[in-house]
Amino acid sequence: MKSLLWVVLVVALGVNVSTSLAFDGVLQVLLSVLTGVVTIGCVVGLVMLRRQRV
Repeated sequence: MKSLLWVVLVVALGVNVSTSLAFDGVLQVLLSVLTGVVTIGCVVGLVMLRRQRV
């Protein structure tokens, strides 16, 4: 599960950076918000998994 969260996090960050270069306007904003939500979700999941182990 942890490795999947890391992969999704890296992909979401990559997509977020590439949307800034590839899109303009509303589509760019929507994709950035979506990838931002995914990124926050992955970080929260990773932190929760780390706290369970400690």
